[in-house]
Amino acid sequence: MAPMNDHPGEQAAQDPIKLLAIRETALSVDEVFRAVGDDASGGTALFVGTVRNHDGGADVDALGYSCHPSAEAEMRRIAEKVVAEYPVRALAAVHRVGDLRVGDLAVVVAVSCPHRGEAFEACRKLIDDLKHEVPIWKHQKFSDGTEDWVGA
Repeated sequence: MAPMNDHPGEQAAQDPIKLLAIRETALSVDEVFRAVGDDASGGTALFVGTVRNHDGGADVDALGYSCHPSAEAEMRRIAEKVVAEYPVRALAAVHRVGDLRVGDLAVVVAVSCPHRGEAFEACRKLIDDLKHEVPIWKHQKFSDGTEDWVGA
């Protein structure tokens, strides 16, 4: 009997990067979740980043995201790195730019793998690397009238 990891479903998919985008319009958790649907996946991990009402002890009223023209290419580089490190069957990531309000979705990423542990690890790697390496900047506006820029 062959080891379980010899089954085709245990291996990474041929083209697992299903959706990568930077958008000025509202994001959809359902769209990202559908993009990573895969019959050979036993685990799907999804992360949703939302605009919170505070940061560093200050009340946030609103924020805006902007990005460098290379941002989508950097997202692809990171996605390819995650696919190379984990048995990813399907991967999707979308990030919002423009003006957002508290509660709006800022980023949605998802990864499907044969097993839940791999899916959690790959999704964590994907969002952490996107946050640290993709040239997307956040301009926060606080209730006290101050502003702050945060970015990669």
